[in-house]
Amino acid sequence: MLEASGIETSWLSCLTTCSRRWCSRALGAVVGAICLSGALGCVIPLDEQGQPTTSGGTATDGPQIVVRLPETAEGPVQGRLLLMMANESDPEPRFQVSPRLSAIPIFGKDVEGWEPGTGITFDDAVFGFPAEKLSDVPAGDFWVQALVHKYEDFTLSNGKQVKLPMDRGEGQQWRRAPGNLFSTPVQVSFDPSNEDPIEIVLDQVIPPIVEPSDTEYVKHIKIRSERLSEFWGRDMYLGAHVLIPHGFDQNLEAYYPLMVFHGHFPADLGGWRTTPPDENLECEYSARFDVDCYNRIQQQEAYDFYRQWISDDFPRFLIIEVQHQNPYYDDSYAVNSANLGPYGDAINYELIPAVEERFRGLGQGWARFTYGGSTGGWEAMAVQVLYPDFFNGAFVACPDPIDFRAFTQVNIYEDDNAYYYDSAFKLQERPGWRNTLGSVEASIKDFNHLELVLGSKGRSTDQYDIWQAVYSPMGDDGYPKPIWDKRTGVIDREVAEYWRENYDLRHIMERDWQTLGPKLEGKLHIYCGDMDNYYLNNAVYLTEEFLESTTNPYYGGVVDYGDRAEHCWNGDHENGNHISRLRYNTMYLPRILERIDESAPPGADVTSWRY
Repeated sequence: MLEASGIETSWLSCLTTCSRRWCSRALGAVVGAICLSGALGCVIPLDEQGQPTTSGGTATDGPQIVVRLPETAEGPVQGRLLLMMANESDPEPRFQVSPRLSAIPIFGKDVEGWEPGTGITFDDAVFGFPAEKLSDVPAGDFWVQALVHKYEDFTLSNGKQVKLPMDRGEGQQWRRAPGNLFSTPVQVSFDPSNEDPIEIVLDQVIPPIVEPSDTEYVKHIKIRSERLSEFWGRDMYLGAHVLIPHGFDQNLEAYYPLMVFHGHFPADLGGWRTTPPDENLECEYSARFDVDCYNRIQQQEAYDFYRQWISDDFPRFLIIEVQHQNPYYDDSYAVNSANLGPYGDAINYELIPAVEERFRGLGQGWARFTYGGSTGGWEAMAVQVLYPDFFNGAFVACPDPIDFRAFTQVNIYEDDNAYYYDSAFKLQERPGWRNTLGSVEASIKDFNHLELVLGSKGRSTDQYDIWQAVYSPMGDDGYPKPIWDKRTGVIDREVAEYWRENYDLRHIMERDWQTLGPKLEGKLHIYCGDMDNYYLNNAVYLTEEFLESTTNPYYGGVVDYGDRAEHCWNGDHENGNHISRLRYNTMYLPRILERIDESAPPGADVTSWRY
């Protein structure tokens, strides 16, 4: 780190904003204007805070693509306008966007007050990924598509005013959000040396979502949350898909344990089918698992679950999948947050009691369990740690980072930069995704630069931005305070300390073990593949070191690893991920029943639900 004219500037900050150009470590700074490398003289625009801007300035020449809002559109429009270019039109470019090797060029900019009949221009001033400028896209024939992800105005309970995309029933998916405008893909001949504008029109509107209907076993509940509505300054709702036990209507004296299956937004209850698989279903190959006819396997597993559920010897309990989509992501991470509001309290103290009251839940901590994988794994562990008496066991599969010393590949407390390893002379990006053999297809920088295209101020509705929205304090502008500079990767240590004290689950347990340990004894069961695609196993290793060192009491749970298993291994040593990921609702049941027998208080109802 060097200082010049009162501004502290990292050589990596300069280097990473020079886009593939080498900057000397002998760095100088010009106040509020440019950052110069001694060797190549690369010029980097800085904003008023001395940080690199997210666009390259104002373009005066080069290629241009104009996106027009039709006269018939309802306006004015505000939101994030995206422009995508792909070699193929099937699927549409909006469904091809990715940070991995299959990435297509995408560019994004904020729009506000956009009037029908007018156009917005994309040129070299607009930041993109993987090509940072429009002129970086090679000449060729491309299928071009544009989409605007609409924002709404919110006045928060603290008076802050923000513009965010309200979920419209789709689970915060910009590609499918009802009301978003998009263009029919058009094939164009693109030449970065041609300055004649190419024009496309947002001629399509995404239709509304049809909500699922109740069936014999699957019910749906939706409540207005008082806590969340107060925070957001408008009516906010929580929902749940409830799988009720076989014989529910015939055994009115029975009350049931509750299993909370955490994960991403569920449109309806997943993995459930009351009819045999479709014999005429055309086979679909799963590239992720290298399995043919995976769609048929999924249908068979869903039907097998139904047959188990109604069998005579299957335990009777309630299962719920929570709908807690919000303006930042497809779920809230099930905890209280400065930026998302009190979702933890709202789910546990409003939604779950409403479910238990309506569907005869036992309504006591010894009879509640939680499980999930990936995001759901982190959520299962977080609610068990932060609400230790509310649940009696958490089955935590492939969790998002549970120790921020291994926030995927970043130690947010010691590393200076999230995108690059510390090195005096070598520029080495930190990997963000690998396969089981270790081949890397995307870096942490790739994931974050794509998110920067999808939304400014942490509004991409994607993975790193939701971690930031959940874990960070609120900034002065009402948006999440960045954990690192989204363009350069430079880490903010003050924000990192806030993350540590509030959401680093390993740190919280270690800090509070004297009082927390007795409440968690025997409740934590953690599973992860040792070749997790997102390197999530690294945080599990560090957490295991702490848990195995515990005394008074010893944690008394399980930490287990799948040999060469990718994301999201969940403890099944007999079957591959493609099977075990479909069996969450049954695979932990034996341990849950053991736990109930071990820990149910005297006089507890452990029989009415075993018919």
